[in-house]
Amino acid sequence: MSKNRLPEGWDDARVQAVLDYYESQTDEEAAAEHDAAHRSTRHTLMEVPVELIPAVRELIAKQQAS
Repeated sequence: MSKNRLPEGWDDARVQAVLDYYESQTDEEAAAEHDAAHRSTRHTLMEVPVELIPAVRELIAKQQAS
């Protein structure tokens, strides 16, 4: 079995910390975090066709690089 590749800057300890965080949340805490994300004025959620995801990622990367 091959080892999973992690995003740049991530290691096993960081992955475990994220898992621990979400696995220890109560349902109420998870719901509150979810609701707060929907109230954000800096980000939005939208449905994107799967075939367009590479193009969207490229646009985000260009914007973050500038």
